[in-house]
Amino acid sequence: MQALKCLFLKRECSFMPPTIASQSYRRGVIYLVLAGVFMSSSGILVRMIEQADPWTILFYRSATFSIVVFLFMLLRSGKSVLADFKGFGYLEWIVALSVGLSFIAYLLSLFNTSVANTVIIISSGPLFAAVLGWLVLREVVSIRTWVSIALAIGGIFVMFTGDVSSSDIKGMGYALIAIAAFAVMIVAIRRSTRPDMLAATCCAGLVAALASAIMMPSFELSSHDLLVAIGLGSFQIGVGFILITLGSRSVPSAQVPILCLLETALAPLWVWLMIDETPGSTTILGGALVLSAVVFQGVTGIRRRQKENLAV
Repeated sequence: MQALKCLFLKRECSFMPPTIASQSYRRGVIYLVLAGVFMSSSGILVRMIEQADPWTILFYRSATFSIVVFLFMLLRSGKSVLADFKGFGYLEWIVALSVGLSFIAYLLSLFNTSVANTVIIISSGPLFAAVLGWLVLREVVSIRTWVSIALAIGGIFVMFTGDVSSSDIKGMGYALIAIAAFAVMIVAIRRSTRPDMLAATCCAGLVAALASAIMMPSFELSSHDLLVAIGLGSFQIGVGFILITLGSRSVPSAQVPILCLLETALAPLWVWLMIDETPGSTTILGGALVLSAVVFQGVTGIRRRQKENLAV
């Protein structure tokens, strides 16, 4: 999920070298690092669920997320917050539907495969969004991006061809659906003229909650599982999303995905330390290729931006 949130806020990110407003830059880095810590709790929280159906957890998680985002918008905009929800067009609804789908696919992936498989595949999302941008928006894709995409595809292929169960394949398939939904969202955001899509993201939680309400067997669940679901919607994705929103305002856009990779590193670590969920050898090898691709894309992007800034 860290990739989805990072590029979702790309419109709010501008290049600002560390030498400019260094205190604001450092604060932004701290926000993003903390965001990675909060977001990385998804896997261990899901593993703490005792008996609730995935759709029931999704319902309460998504509803809690929308409440948290709306409260954040209310604190930011005050009484004018409702104006953010006016004038919704097809692009806003595409964002809401695609983000809602990604929420659903992400959590279903965690229920069916290892945390490492899910977060590693999700981390490659920005690379595949570049492909859809090239196909739909005719955006130029650099050679370095194609190299990164090839590395990521190779890594995912290795993960799928390893010693995986049918449940693992199903879970990784859900992760790929989340990537596809993410790519659609990015294209819609780039076509939109809105300053941000917080309102659409708030509605995405409601979309996911509505879909979950249709699929869930019952609204009933134990108090323990309810607390876990609320934790997923507030502590994990809610606070994590807000921190990324704040941090992205003063950190260069090319650096944001790299800083957010902390989630990819920590999420499998928590479940390994706490419940001994150990990634397989193909997951480690494929994950190394995927993460190398994302880091390569980010580092080369930073260097390119620095050269452009010096040339101005």
